[in-house]
Amino acid sequence: MSEKPPRHNTGEAAILTIADAVARCANDRPVLVAGPTASGKSALALAIAEAHGGVIVNADALQVYARWRILTARPSPEDELRAPHALYGHVADASYSVGRWLRDAAPASHGARPIFTGGTGLYFMALTQGLNEIPETPPQIRAEGDAIPLPDLLAALDARTRARLDPENRARVQRAWEVQRATGKPLADWQDRPVTPLLPLAETTPLVVHAPPEILSPRIERRFAAMIEAGALDEVRANAADFDLGRPADRAIGAPELMAHLQGRITLDEAIRQATIATRQYAKRQRTWFRSRMADWLPVDPTRK
Repeated sequence: MSEKPPRHNTGEAAILTIADAVARCANDRPVLVAGPTASGKSALALAIAEAHGGVIVNADALQVYARWRILTARPSPEDELRAPHALYGHVADASYSVGRWLRDAAPASHGARPIFTGGTGLYFMALTQGLNEIPETPPQIRAEGDAIPLPDLLAALDARTRARLDPENRARVQRAWEVQRATGKPLADWQDRPVTPLLPLAETTPLVVHAPPEILSPRIERRFAAMIEAGALDEVRANAADFDLGRPADRAIGAPELMAHLQGRITLDEAIRQATIATRQYAKRQRTWFRSRMADWLPVDPTRK
């Protein structure tokens, strides 16, 4: 069964074509283009920039990393010459938070008309709804938390914070415990502090690319094959010396699978199969997020020009 496109409250019945979406952006309002991986959102953003001007600003958590241009499908050098781009490949290999992205995005939001483009829903929510900056956890407190059983971490939290957490998600529970331990305030108190969004949704043209599985799955397969043809295996080989799955940058889809092949643990065909499955699973999570959080965005059909 096909997925339903997101609802929107503009009074229109039809999903937008690519041409419709580009036409909607003829004014000077900032543009938001969200969509699952391989859905064509980067091409749509480029079409808008070429038609009406603007700077394409990355809103994808993996495309920030310099070490993975091919595997994260960052815009090609040729595309970067067609329109200004920002926040692509500007991080070496350090951990990169939503808060840091929001700080990096602030100058772009106030300069030439930005076209924020990506598949990381948290980035768009932080941009349009605001984000409470929560202090980083000191290493000694993290080490203390590592040694505490999950039930004890959960029991130490206040009721409001516990109600917002998946009690089986240790990483989330421990993060809440660490914040409370380090700051003396429950995580819920930090989350409930009033914030002013950098770019309120009402001041933008928000577009979300609607790409159900029957559209997306063949695109994912073709794109990963194109990545291999473009040199993805060489890209992974070039980063093999310091490859570390404990680092967020090196968990980019395709990198662990192709590294396993280079280490002789699986065949190339198996690496491609596993990476394709992982990409489809990731796209499913993205579509679920967009349906629940972006119901009022304008849906775009990537197959209709």
